[in-house]
Amino acid sequence: MKSIANLSMSAMLFIAAACGGGATGPADGGNVKVVATTNIVGDLVRTIGGPQVELEVLMGPGIDPHLYKASAGDVRRMSSAQVIFYSGLHLEGKMSEILERIGERGARTVAVAECVPEEELIESTGFSGLHDPHAWFDVGLWSEAVGCVAETLADLDPEHAVEYRERAEAYAAELVALDDWVRQTVEALAPEQRVLVTAHDAFGYFGRAYDFEVRGLLGVSTTAEAGTSDIQGLADFIVDRQIPAIFVETSVPPRYVQALQEAVRARGIEVKIGGSLYSDSLGDPGTPAGSYAGTVRANVKAIVTALAKPGQMD
Repeated sequence: MKSIANLSMSAMLFIAAACGGGATGPADGGNVKVVATTNIVGDLVRTIGGPQVELEVLMGPGIDPHLYKASAGDVRRMSSAQVIFYSGLHLEGKMSEILERIGERGARTVAVAECVPEEELIESTGFSGLHDPHAWFDVGLWSEAVGCVAETLADLDPEHAVEYRERAEAYAAELVALDDWVRQTVEALAPEQRVLVTAHDAFGYFGRAYDFEVRGLLGVSTTAEAGTSDIQGLADFIVDRQIPAIFVETSVPPRYVQALQEAVRARGIEVKIGGSLYSDSLGDPGTPAGSYAGTVRANVKAIVTALAKPGQMD
């Protein structure tokens, strides 16, 4: 199996070499050719890049980046791009080697979550020396990536540097307002009500920023599996704390949370599914959750509504 995997990797890297790479700016005054791995990163690049960027996003709505494997077509797209923006911090774990090799062949690669100061990152539980990659759940922290994208594009395309920086400044202001909105909205919940139980441990930054206790059934990466002891232990926690709702995620199969719900029911308590949160992916294009700001608002509204007591939101 290992030799087959190596053969596949070698074949894709051969494609990358054949397609060429290492272009440093727009050809003949055209748009900057950009590839983004996740649609969360893609939304950031699209907002700042505007009409000067020709953007391709590899992962669509509902795709789990922890498990995503690059296809030969993806490698061709990345190899022909002037810059590849990816989330980083091992979020796209199965693409790490390809991204590294393509970078060595001359393509520019930027891990936007790694633009966040290291001291602001959360260490991954169970992965010594690694950081939780889900930094976008702290809106204020995610704004650190805005300048990183803008300066990369400005460097590649100096002719439009002013436009990139102006859009970045405007978007950073929008994120300040969004962060304020989140803080005001969660104030509807008393501190003891702010307990968020989800399919996987993606909401650590959200919990730290907005004062929630967060528990995920799976670990920081969905490559892990939940064992019986994990489910039973979390079920005990839910019963002890009288938590009214738990949440599935759009990019994680619902069976994990459904098994947790059944374990709680076996203890004589009913816990509802409070909604489906957007964790590692945005919603469908053209819907309110099709943008980063839209997913933040959708998540916060779902969380607050599900955890509130009857009549508390009236």
